[in-house]
Amino acid sequence: MSDIEKTLNALEQAVRLAPQQIPLVQHFVDTLLELTRFDHAERVLRELLASHSSVELQVLLAQVYYRAGKDSHAMAILETLAGSGQTTPRASLLESRLLNRSGDVSRAISAYRRAVEEDESLRDAAFESLLGLDEPEDDDEVQEGRIRMLAEEGEDGDLPATVERPKISFENVGGMESVKEEIRVKIIYPITHAEMFAAYGKKTGGGILMYGPPGCGKTFVARATAGEVKANFIVVGINDILDMWLGNSERNLARIFKEARENRPCVLFFDEVDALGASRSDMRQSSGRHLINQFLSELDGATSDNEGVLVLGATNAPWHVDSAFRRPGRFDRVLFVPPPDTEARIDILKLQLKGKPIESIDYQKVAARTQEFSGADLSAVIDIAVEAKLQEAVKSGLPKPITTADLLAAAKKQRPSTKEWFASARNHALYANQGGIYDDILKYMKLK
Repeated sequence: MSDIEKTLNALEQAVRLAPQQIPLVQHFVDTLLELTRFDHAERVLRELLASHSSVELQVLLAQVYYRAGKDSHAMAILETLAGSGQTTPRASLLESRLLNRSGDVSRAISAYRRAVEEDESLRDAAFESLLGLDEPEDDDEVQEGRIRMLAEEGEDGDLPATVERPKISFENVGGMESVKEEIRVKIIYPITHAEMFAAYGKKTGGGILMYGPPGCGKTFVARATAGEVKANFIVVGINDILDMWLGNSERNLARIFKEARENRPCVLFFDEVDALGASRSDMRQSSGRHLINQFLSELDGATSDNEGVLVLGATNAPWHVDSAFRRPGRFDRVLFVPPPDTEARIDILKLQLKGKPIESIDYQKVAARTQEFSGADLSAVIDIAVEAKLQEAVKSGLPKPITTADLLAAAKKQRPSTKEWFASARNHALYANQGGIYDDILKYMKLK
């Protein structure tokens, strides 16, 4: 046994005997990370946490995940700590590094400043330079005045929202029967049976928040909902709302709700709603809180009647959405949109292959080989199969139909994109599941 192995064994024994000695554990973890033994460090920390849970050990595990490139795992731990009010300066610093690596520099700067305000010893000149914090900042009052002045001079809040009349309906949505039934009860029946609902004093309106892995059809379902009731449809992205000038974001949001009310019945769909309705407790800038308050006011119909305005929201990260959005009259139904099951995958494959040259496809077999695939993943499988067929056709000069073998070969080249999302969602569902909001995730993962 080498001297390094002897040292590591001795350190590990000491750590297991005294897991509460965080400097010792930190030294052991740092040694393993220097040797790039990420799996070893992860295994030991997980075993220690099983018998001696502490915030410091959780932050160390997040640090190991970060060094190993498992960013979603690391972020899930940090978000869970923040949600329970147990975050630390070191956790904030690690969060900043994760956010910066993901390209979210603005939030990375906020997290870094929070860390060094609480613990000046964590200041890192090299990281500050990477974040652009080594440049002199403008005076706050001058900057704020400039923002206000230019916002008033350059305001262009008269641009209309794009109103569609979707031609698709639930017939075009493969599977997802439970989701469609919830939408029928909340949105469709109040319109198609208006007199019956009116007799019980039930108005048309309100909202549904759909969440789940990306690519599983949340946007498509929203558009099909509008088509099902022959309503107008407005899709709203973050770029339609957010504006760099103070006050313009709130005006943009009010303008879009006004457009929806003028075109009722109207389905108003907010994509990536977590970017607009992030938890106010995580914000340090008042402008973000003002936008959320405006959003809540519009949902409540505080100044205008929302009768006939049906609001759907979609997010991949419901744990980032402010809890106030889930109160009655707002997004009071929260629906989990899972990856399509076997029957749904068959329906999606049939819909995606419609109009394409095919030959005796064994849909059951292809569906069995594409477990955990999202609708977007299945679309990618078909694209891969089509591209392969086109290459053959160019070489032979004869186009041939797509077969089961082609789809199975394409499925081997496409990895399910939902796994990383569930790795992150699992931690939230297990450790930040107040009120059982994420029980559907636990049921889907067979953890409950």
